[in-house]
Amino acid sequence: MPPLSDRIALVAGATRGAGRGIATMLGEAGATVYCSGRSVRGAPATGTRPETIEETAELVIAHGGRGIAVRTDHTDPEQVKALVDRIRAEQGRLDILVNDVWGGDKLTEFGKTFWQVSLEKGKTMLERAIWSHIVTAHHAVPLMRDSAHGLIVEVTDGEAMGYRGNVFYDLVKTSVIRLAFIWARELRRTSITSVAVTPGFLRSEEMLDHFGVTADTWREAGKKDPNFLVSESPAFVGRAIAALAADPNVKAKSGRVFSSWRLAKEYGFTDLDGSRPDWGEHFDRVYGRTLPDGGELRPVIDDGFYAYWEGSAIDIAFPDWPTADALRMGG
Repeated sequence: MPPLSDRIALVAGATRGAGRGIATMLGEAGATVYCSGRSVRGAPATGTRPETIEETAELVIAHGGRGIAVRTDHTDPEQVKALVDRIRAEQGRLDILVNDVWGGDKLTEFGKTFWQVSLEKGKTMLERAIWSHIVTAHHAVPLMRDSAHGLIVEVTDGEAMGYRGNVFYDLVKTSVIRLAFIWARELRRTSITSVAVTPGFLRSEEMLDHFGVTADTWREAGKKDPNFLVSESPAFVGRAIAALAADPNVKAKSGRVFSSWRLAKEYGFTDLDGSRPDWGEHFDRVYGRTLPDGGELRPVIDDGFYAYWEGSAIDIAFPDWPTADALRMGG
């Protein structure tokens, strides 16, 4: 029996990229997957991109799961509430929540300083990629309280807290790591686990189009950028999250950020082609770890870093927070 055949999952932002790969691989592991997003057949929501949530749901089914497409704008609390209410009515619980809403590819302005970027684009990015995650967790997590295997995953980019090259991109990708930590702290006395997960160099539809290649001819892009030869399909991070969801001891990881390549070493899964791309090892080999000032890059948030997060004045002054009443999650 597939390891997640009894699990109900919601992948918020399942239209394309990592979200589609995650939904599909949760289906491969047997889960029932609600695939939400804004783009549906006949009504694309992201420019001219053709992908839809219906296609993702069909891929979930083709890989052995049950896929259910639900059009949802996750920046709209009422639409998110309606989605969660539907899951409650149809399933009675939720076991896995993946927050992957992004929508920032056309908004990110690399090469511009914080005083040069478009404030309007930045505001939209923060709304789509941080606010939407908070809204979705706010409504969905109470439905997870009766799950014995509750797992929240915040999808990010990078497993460290270093500068990411653009003010709004940096805020988004570090903030969702912090959100995973906050969810974990407030849920630490429940059965629900919260983590952040990053893919490596993602072979998304957008990147394939950028290089003028397909999912079958992607290696040709290595002629333009050799780094792409160490890229991973969206299924790789999907299998990482499926492995976390199937791990009976996943609670020990709560509050931390993990990479697809490190999880592959731990759990033994591969990409669709049988390879095990390791973006971290590749970066170290090609670029090294010596900083311009002679210091050494610390690419991973380690125990020493988390020690600063895990002890706070709130823990001392209010050791029982959240209270038992708050953890009933009645609103």
